[in-house]
Amino acid sequence: MSDYKSDFLRVLSERGFIHQISEPESLDELAATRAITAYIGFDCTAPSLHVGSLVQIMLLYWLQQTGHKPIVLMGGGTTRVGDPSGRDETRRILTLEQIEANKNSLKGVFAKFLQFGDGKSDAIMPDNAEWLATLNYVEFLRDVGRHFSINRMLAFDSVKLRLERQQEMSFLEFNYMILQAYDFVELHNRYGCVLQMGGSDQWGNIINGIDLGRRMKNAQLFALTSPLISTSSGAKMGKTAAGAVWLNADMLSPYEYWQFWRKTEDGDVARFLKLFTTLPLAEIVNLAALKGQEINEAKKVLATEATAMLHGRAAAERAAETARRTFEEGSVAESLPTVEIPRAELEAGLGVLNAFAEKTGLVASNGEARRQIKGGGLKVNDATVTDDKAVLALKDLTPEGVIKLSLGRKKHVLLKPV
Repeated sequence: MSDYKSDFLRVLSERGFIHQISEPESLDELAATRAITAYIGFDCTAPSLHVGSLVQIMLLYWLQQTGHKPIVLMGGGTTRVGDPSGRDETRRILTLEQIEANKNSLKGVFAKFLQFGDGKSDAIMPDNAEWLATLNYVEFLRDVGRHFSINRMLAFDSVKLRLERQQEMSFLEFNYMILQAYDFVELHNRYGCVLQMGGSDQWGNIINGIDLGRRMKNAQLFALTSPLISTSSGAKMGKTAAGAVWLNADMLSPYEYWQFWRKTEDGDVARFLKLFTTLPLAEIVNLAALKGQEINEAKKVLATEATAMLHGRAAAERAAETARRTFEEGSVAESLPTVEIPRAELEAGLGVLNAFAEKTGLVASNGEARRQIKGGGLKVNDATVTDDKAVLALKDLTPEGVIKLSLGRKKHVLLKPV
């Protein structure tokens, strides 16, 4: 279905956000006739979200821009359990203090994209610990647990895939989908929430919530999922040799963030402009039509617009100017020592320890490289290396065809495949 009546679904459809909707005609009718309330849940497992969460944040952004009310649900309760979706191992259990610190750190990112307050379409940020932490277990089993079929739960991908690979799943994790379903019903009771959104891997969990809402409250609730984003070459979105692409500026600088978007593969430019910027579609069509070297101009627009949304326009333009001086004026390419390596080594994957120790001699040994990584002393393309098992590949080449390795602030070498 593409001819949506509501601004909300039409914008999401045109920009590529929709993977599945539970009852598209009914949801479209509802969103066209009145303001709806929708939510996405975010667990507090780290002090920052990474770029893989950006599609979900943009879903909430467009929900609000088209006149509806977003709920950013903090998972202070569910983080104590751990979502088994797409995982082979149990999540590390965090202390309540760690969860609270992470939650407070996450709040800042959402304020960049959403307007919070008491207005009709202002966003709110409840925490599911408010209702989950005080549940009486026996009452919960009787009132909620009786609506769940173990047979159906075993058939969900998040459970089935773990069991097929003979990976252990704790009873704690098995309960996660029940708690997530209960969240949906609780948000419906408290705030009139009728829609849960999430990545396509959350479809089963969201459908559970719809089913529970019907059984407990005779409520009509809806699901909307977005596609999981991978790059044209099949790589997972947001993973680089230097580690995760964090959204908090204290974990990844605006310049490093800008550079991440600047290195977008040619085949992804149009799609990423639609998903991760607010540029009008007509302008995106013009940028997507650029070919050859000119596509780099579209990539710079993508980098600057995406960075401006998160870090502000001034920081984005500073990053763009730094990149222009560094690369286009040749201050890096001409003044830094260059080590040539066979292109095949990058095609096969070059270990980061090998690159710093044997290839360039920036450090004396692999052990020294590991110590530097622990202290945050090594960088790849100005991004701090956090994983000593990271591998450099062709995708890490800058637009100028080199990989910049740095030890501290003053020692730099360019790796150039030949």
